[in-house]
Amino acid sequence: MPDNLNPADPAILTSAPPEAPPAEAVRPVEQPPNPEQEHAPEDTPAAEPVLAPEGAEEAPPAPETPPEPPPPPPSKKRWYTVKVQSGREDSIKEAIERRVKIEGLEEYYGQIIIPVEVVTEVRRGKRVKKEHKLYPGYLFAEVEYNDRILYLFRETSGVGDFVGHTVVSGVTRPPTPLKEHEVERMLRKSETVGKGGEPLTPTPVIHKAPKWSIGDRLRVNDGTFATMEGEVKEINPDKGQVKLQVQIFGRPVEVELEFWQVEKV
Repeated sequence: MPDNLNPADPAILTSAPPEAPPAEAVRPVEQPPNPEQEHAPEDTPAAEPVLAPEGAEEAPPAPETPPEPPPPPPSKKRWYTVKVQSGREDSIKEAIERRVKIEGLEEYYGQIIIPVEVVTEVRRGKRVKKEHKLYPGYLFAEVEYNDRILYLFRETSGVGDFVGHTVVSGVTRPPTPLKEHEVERMLRKSETVGKGGEPLTPTPVIHKAPKWSIGDRLRVNDGTFATMEGEVKEINPDKGQVKLQVQIFGRPVEVELEFWQVEKV
């Protein structure tokens, strides 16, 4: 300070700068903590985007699995016995199948079977192999029984009716389908080829003169009409067949059977 200045001069006192506060009184302003910075690791580098190689096409999305189709509805087809004109079974079967295609009823039709067997007959001292129908005058049809199928069968020449179909006091009673064991027996008898593809061995059959005559009463022991009884109306020894009149639902019906299918009561 110069010597000629008076420290008590008021001008000097008013122009002097104020004293600085002590260092301890100055505190930095605290910032609120950042949770992301507080928990983020210091040395973790930032993730880099994965780039596809040049020229590479994006993979197509995975195809969706189609839903499984619902199971088909259960079949309504059943096996029925149909009365037809004897001796015309094969031609009647062909006529029915032809009309089914023409009228577009394939969905209601399954198949028709005419059970046969190969037998060996003795004629004039010689053995002759011949195919015999097990149930002459009848067809076994696998169909869905309804009015359209009934009309188709009835309108086919040579067809009688479904066995068991009746009309009583204006009420129609549908035919009773064959039972499962009857169907299995019928299909087994209709087989003409063995499991290995070889023809089945013909069954040797020799027709003998029957021990009964017209008017006698016989019982059926095999086939669709098993356990039924009827009266003998006609005997054909050459074919080994007998025509029997039985009662079906209270009505007399003539059926042709083989000798071995019947026995005397």
